[in-house]
Amino acid sequence: MTTDRSALQQELRDVEADVAELRDTAEKLRAQIGDRSYEPADASERAALITAAEEQEALVETLEVRRDKLRKLVEEQG
Repeated sequence: MTTDRSALQQELRDVEADVAELRDTAEKLRAQIGDRSYEPADASERAALITAAEEQEALVETLEVRRDKLRKLVEEQG
């Protein structure tokens, strides 16, 4: 299967943007958890924030794998 190099490069840019956005979101969630001025009403709310941050971080890991594969494909077509 041949894929157009420019399409791969665009997908790579999109994935890199998604990774950056998800990292930022996860960092903000972690900051909320650690910020004493923002206290969740109860333990379940704090747990929900932790879960959301972990989900964002898991998505980042998945996208990083995809990014690495795309980089390799772009280099191979270079």
